[in-house]
Amino acid sequence: MRLSIKGMSFACGLMWGILAVFGVGIVNLVWPSYGREFLQLVASIYPGYHATPSFGQLIVGTLYALVDGAVGGAIFAWLYNRLATA
Repeated sequence: MRLSIKGMSFACGLMWGILAVFGVGIVNLVWPSYGREFLQLVASIYPGYHATPSFGQLIVGTLYALVDGAVGGAIFAWLYNRLATA
């Protein structure tokens, strides 16, 4: 069985970008203490993103996470396909 690189890339990008970073960021806008440590960890990885409760920073972090998740998913699917056929 082979994994679709495009499908895995899309799914991982959405899961990491929308569900994780954007979801925690939206809740953090309402309750600033929620997910603060998680968002600080994300801010330490993505340059230009700061873990401040603002909508602009939320969009920047989400865009970084979408790209990061998509690239990670594509690499995982490609590596899986290479090792599964060996």
